[in-house]
Amino acid sequence: MLIATLIAPPGALDPALVENLRNAWGGGDVQWLNPDEAAEFALAEMPGNRWDVWDDLQKLRVDLVVQPAQGRRKSMLLADMDSTMIEQECIDELADEAGVGERVKEITARAMNGEIDFEGALIERVGLLRDLPEQIIAKVLAERITFMPGGKTLVATMRAQGGHAALVSGGFTAFTALVADALAFDEHRANGLLIEKGVLTGDVARPILGRQAKIEALEEITARLGLTAADVIAVGDGANDLGMLGRAGTGVALHAKPSVAAECDVRINHGDLTALLYLQGYARTEFAAG
Repeated sequence: MLIATLIAPPGALDPALVENLRNAWGGGDVQWLNPDEAAEFALAEMPGNRWDVWDDLQKLRVDLVVQPAQGRRKSMLLADMDSTMIEQECIDELADEAGVGERVKEITARAMNGEIDFEGALIERVGLLRDLPEQIIAKVLAERITFMPGGKTLVATMRAQGGHAALVSGGFTAFTALVADALAFDEHRANGLLIEKGVLTGDVARPILGRQAKIEALEEITARLGLTAADVIAVGDGANDLGMLGRAGTGVALHAKPSVAAECDVRINHGDLTALLYLQGYARTEFAAG
């Protein structure tokens, strides 16, 4: 059995639209996970016009996901940080402070689209931060970083149900430490910026945490917890996330670059991070306080 889930910004999901799609696809009774925001219904088989309908719904700011019903509620969350759990790219914000923002943003965009190698792009970008005072990191954290809506609720709800939450970033530990603490993740992994005499050296510790390291994190953490990849819901937005998204039981491309979203069956473009709870069948009334 399959489950079709429709998710939209609060107040934007028209009940008539949901009923019309259920009727067209011969689905089961509609279950509202949250009025006017998220609903689901069962299907016997995958509709042949799924992606045509998905395209039409995108124009109405509605996300559509069709997935197997069995096993969709997961025991582990594996999340990217930049542009996923927070609304910024940390290295871009540091670069703005260093006066090389436009150059670094250009490299970041190309790396996240998969146009250039992630590790080489990271080394090049960090090199442009050489001699930046260490205290700029704290300034960026305090003044420039904002959390993606729904993140705290997502982590709190999964942990309240016995789940494990891991933050795995191609960014920097100075940022993941704060974000993981603020959102109550169980653990975090990222790259280490090298600092000497109070300034950035323009280099990053090796080995670099990139695409392969995110896959390894999934494998290592699940093995430690006695879980499998099928027990994981992973979320990210960039090309370096594709490995873990493909390996996880449910891989969610969240507000992702088009080249990334094209390789993922589960795409959330209009909902916030609570969409990952709706995908698992949680109703709003089951959400834990974040």
